[in-house]
Amino acid sequence: MALQFSINGVKNNVEAISPTTTVLDYIRDKLALTGTKEGCAEGDCGACTIVMAETSNGHTRYQAVNSCLLLLPQIAGKNIITVEGLENKTDENHKSLDPVQYAMAQSDGTQCGFCTPGFVMSLFALRKSNKKPTEAVIHDALAGNLCRCTGYRPIVDAAKEACVGSPNKDVFETFPLFSKYGSDKQAFYAPKNIEEMTNVYDANPTATILCGGTDVGLEVSKERKMIEEIIYTSHVAELLQITETETDITFGAAVTYSNALPYIEKLFPSFATLVTRIGSIQIRNVGTIGGNIGNASPIGDTLPCLIALDATITLCSKVGERSLAVGEFFLDYRKTVMKEGEFITNVRIPKLGPSQKFRTYKISKRYDQDISAVIGAYRLDFDGDTIAKAWVAYGGLAPIPKRASRCEKSLTAKKWNIVTLRSASRKISEDFQPISDFRATKDYRLKVAANLFERLYQDLENPGQPNDVVSL
Repeated sequence: MALQFSINGVKNNVEAISPTTTVLDYIRDKLALTGTKEGCAEGDCGACTIVMAETSNGHTRYQAVNSCLLLLPQIAGKNIITVEGLENKTDENHKSLDPVQYAMAQSDGTQCGFCTPGFVMSLFALRKSNKKPTEAVIHDALAGNLCRCTGYRPIVDAAKEACVGSPNKDVFETFPLFSKYGSDKQAFYAPKNIEEMTNVYDANPTATILCGGTDVGLEVSKERKMIEEIIYTSHVAELLQITETETDITFGAAVTYSNALPYIEKLFPSFATLVTRIGSIQIRNVGTIGGNIGNASPIGDTLPCLIALDATITLCSKVGERSLAVGEFFLDYRKTVMKEGEFITNVRIPKLGPSQKFRTYKISKRYDQDISAVIGAYRLDFDGDTIAKAWVAYGGLAPIPKRASRCEKSLTAKKWNIVTLRSASRKISEDFQPISDFRATKDYRLKVAANLFERLYQDLENPGQPNDVVSL
């Protein structure tokens, strides 16, 4: 079955092209749309930014994404806009330029030229989505575009000038989705529901599971790997659901960070702050919590949070479903309890009770778009001024993210004061024996993990006082 999508308003029917062709390679090599650049090829620099638009129920959503990490079948049914598609035919004052392009040129924010199209596309998505963004929103929108060779202020000024007015109400064509696409010896499956997913995975147990592709995409963009079988989960209806009850919230495994963020922000503000530091908007628009869990990285940003929040995941296969705590999912470095044919369907997070507090902190060399050295997550259940129960979890201190059992024991049934927190901090070296690598030394990791207890105390005692590195 052919892949159908549009690029700059032109319908594309794709057949006999490798399903592991990146969108970046397709638009540059096949369509000669070379305004989109390849910089890092790993979703950091933003030079390859394009906009993916989709109309659903009369509403059009514009999302900036990294074309270097997306595989061609991932844009099936979508409408793609590159910098060449921004021509403005209605405003004579801008001389056929989109307001973002015009403002960038007028403010001297155009840089050397290589990264400028990526900036323009990020701001174009913002302009189409937000009629009057704050400076903080603008900074977040540009966090995935790293070049600053002309300075940051002219670019922000251009954004303020261009991103004013009502978001556009364009309506885009819809295209039929596919169930299987292949070329030569490669097969790309796109099941529509859980039943199809289990059947396809049971029949192809060695297939690579793909959703956002922020990790799998690197195997293609950096290693040029020709993956033979891929099962794509972003069309599986059940995996896209978000269900909230009085006691918990459940995210389907294919729910993106961007879609989950409003719910997390409402229920767990500290967790939401961490989510906004996972990659950039381009990454969060396609990356998923389910993928972060399945990747089983010891520095997966969400994992200590989910463990401390006592979240559970559901695993599904041809033989049925089973649920387990997120903390029980990890066995060793990149090893999990998943059996052949199993995949993650959802993650359920209990809501905080009135006597509970939750905080999480990420330590990295820069605020935006950086791999964590240490992540600490803390959930405390209070009985008056006594800590009735404690959940403490860390990432970056062991081959897997895990709870700090000795720290928890040191906190349980103790009075809430700085002496108690400092006593718990001294247990870190008993709970963990981290390694040194390019992100941090083992001594630094132990020290900063212990010091986070000081930060936790100040945070809960003085919630209005700043105690964090901020992006502005």
